[in-house]
Amino acid sequence: MTTHRSRRDFVKSAAILGAAVVTAPGAAAALPSPTLPRRDVPITPHPGALHDVARDEAYWSQVAARYRTTPRTTNMEAGYFGMMALPVLEAYHRYIDRVNSESSYFARREYPAMMRTARERVAAFVGAKPTELAFSRGATEALQALIGQYNRVQVGDTVMYADLDYNAMQWAMNALAARCKANVVTLNIPEPASHDAILAVYSIALDANPRTRLLLLTHCNNKTGLLLPVADITALARARGVDVVVDAAHSFGQVPLTMADMGADFVGLNLHKWIGAPVGAGALYIRESRFDAIDRAHADESAPLDRIESRIHTGTTHFATVMTIPDAIDFQLSIGIPQKAARLRYLRDRWVHAVADVKGVTILTPEDAALTGAITGFRLHNRGTSEANRALATTLHDEFGIFTFQRTGLAKGDCVRVTPTLYNTPADADKLAAAIRTIAARG
Repeated sequence: MTTHRSRRDFVKSAAILGAAVVTAPGAAAALPSPTLPRRDVPITPHPGALHDVARDEAYWSQVAARYRTTPRTTNMEAGYFGMMALPVLEAYHRYIDRVNSESSYFARREYPAMMRTARERVAAFVGAKPTELAFSRGATEALQALIGQYNRVQVGDTVMYADLDYNAMQWAMNALAARCKANVVTLNIPEPASHDAILAVYSIALDANPRTRLLLLTHCNNKTGLLLPVADITALARARGVDVVVDAAHSFGQVPLTMADMGADFVGLNLHKWIGAPVGAGALYIRESRFDAIDRAHADESAPLDRIESRIHTGTTHFATVMTIPDAIDFQLSIGIPQKAARLRYLRDRWVHAVADVKGVTILTPEDAALTGAITGFRLHNRGTSEANRALATTLHDEFGIFTFQRTGLAKGDCVRVTPTLYNTPADADKLAAAIRTIAARG
């Protein structure tokens, strides 16, 4: 089953949320006040239908109470890294104290078993074997290892990536091609995107470049939030003898997903974004049958060739960070990933649908529920320059107290990225919509 189809069943009910949540920017004041959030109430997955779960403000206020947020701004730029929920933060502090007091006695005698347990928890969460995962300090480090140590590119071959792929990963592909005397082919994701249009672009590009050996795909784009139908594209590539490396930095924890859903052999992912572990936590995935396609890191002899640990060597581990990963996963599972995804899509749709018909506003992420999660990019009056979008993000912050961020590298120009998360509210979405409407009206 492809990503496009397997995800569609889950998101079917989430897709209808938007029609019910279009609210005038000033309507937040009319909403009923939720009960006072209490941190002592255990969080468990909401048992209701996803449509109802997403709008249960009493429930989500209890979830939001697990986060300590700054009063300095309304943060709608959660895509940079995921704030630790308070139970996770408290665990992290306990682990730091333990590591600092017990030092190498703990690190050498007891930590290795805790690291193995953390890896087993991540493997279960993403649908992989523990032996197919190794910890990294983030998705960038993991992907740099996968791309830089990929050993199947020969002189005259081609590597391929798209305009929406993360800049650092594009650079890694360029460096691989330069080292191997290979060619680089880039393509542009259509705007606005659709499932069939995306597949057509990749199919045409692959057919036009039959010597392509490695294709970079970003599952959840960091610029616009577009969710690529990775399994479908991977199938196209595999039929043509092309390997695929997937950037899943924003994927796990934002939408329901497993490695099987993507079908790729090589994946880099973050644990400090949507899973909410401490910053500096990521993982490298290699399908067990494909270890031979990735060289050892710096000829690392500390692990056998048939062990993934030899493919990435980060040195001394941040012990407390790894120890905290199971706590972060526990917190996510206490909410439920389908429930979380429905809530995030609800918050996204609330502000998007309130401005979608406003003159001068261009929403870059499609309404197709299989292609969109929490993140959405937008432009005003077709202004795609860096200066215009930097100024727009500055105006949103300085004049309206809303923090967003400019994203660059899109073929049609820069945009501003908006990323709500679990501590955001419908009032935050309405505040953003009102600000966009006001700025757009200025021309």
